[in-house]
Amino acid sequence: MIRNTIAVVLAYALAQTASFSQTTVTEDFKPSTLNQPGQEYPQVNSQGYARFRIKAPQADSVRVSLGLGGKGGTLLSRSDDGFWVGTTGGPMDEGFHYYNVNIDGGKFNDPGAKNYYGSVRWESGIEIPAHDQDFYALKDVPHGHVQQVLFPSKSTNTSRRAFVYTPPGYEKESSKKYPVLYLQHGWGEDETAWSNQGHANLIMDNLIAEGKIKPFIIVMTYGMTNEVRMGGMRNFKIEPFQTVLVDELIPYVDSHFRTMANRSNRAMAGLSMGGMETHTITLNKPEVFGYYGLLSGGLYTPEELKDQPKAKLLFISCGSKERPEAVKKAAEDLKKAGYNAVSYVSADTGHEFQTWRRSLHELAPLLFK
Repeated sequence: MIRNTIAVVLAYALAQTASFSQTTVTEDFKPSTLNQPGQEYPQVNSQGYARFRIKAPQADSVRVSLGLGGKGGTLLSRSDDGFWVGTTGGPMDEGFHYYNVNIDGGKFNDPGAKNYYGSVRWESGIEIPAHDQDFYALKDVPHGHVQQVLFPSKSTNTSRRAFVYTPPGYEKESSKKYPVLYLQHGWGEDETAWSNQGHANLIMDNLIAEGKIKPFIIVMTYGMTNEVRMGGMRNFKIEPFQTVLVDELIPYVDSHFRTMANRSNRAMAGLSMGGMETHTITLNKPEVFGYYGLLSGGLYTPEELKDQPKAKLLFISCGSKERPEAVKKAAEDLKKAGYNAVSYVSADTGHEFQTWRRSLHELAPLLFK
């Protein structure tokens, strides 16, 4: 029996190895769309593989953090010209990915790629072309504006930063007022994430141009009031940020932008940690927000919403590689309890920006009905 089992395991392993060895990497690599001007690497191909080329002639080891799960990234090989070259062991999920380069134990950014704030540092970014990337593509349509604002925060004794998206036509229609979505980033990111990595403004521009949504303002601010290190989220306290958001930022936005300043025209949503913040603040302040969105950021239950003003929408999403069944069940339970709940699962993605881009694209048309 034991010999038979070993034989089966060996046969399976050999079959997998044979299958892997038969995989042909298509040599149609092109520079990533997120490369710095004039830089040829990193590159991506039509299958979703990524290829890297790093100059480090004196190095003994070069590894790129991006790669297949469980393999520790992609180990590069030295070539005679002083460059280290390597290709991921398989195709990456579609969409945006952070990564860094480890050279002899030191962590660096890829000099060929643009940098994006994530993992509590500016990291290199790469874009794996997605089959559905048209919804966040830069098109010849009217565009809104994303502007930086500095708002006073007495609770933190400083000025804090937010980015505000105003839809096309906002400047011309001087009497028109708009609903507002407060949209939060994930842990290790900041208020630039939803515009830079998430393309929230382009998603909105395209939906508005297609006549699929009611135009609204988006406000994106930094979701931390105290610095929390990796693995220390249990030390995060929501109350200080809740004060910043509800008592300081919202009044600032309502007084400096043409908003419809009431619960029925105010939404809050967030990805990952931003979903956790959304979950807690909407439960603490149900009179402030009428629409809730958790993007890979937890679940709502009928029990915790009981005896509160009923939300106009409860949107819950995740990637198919996360916990899709839990998300679907949560929405079903909420519907049975009489809530307007919607679930969405992004196909073939995990805890990453393609999931959240798609989620925003699904959420936006449901807001402010």
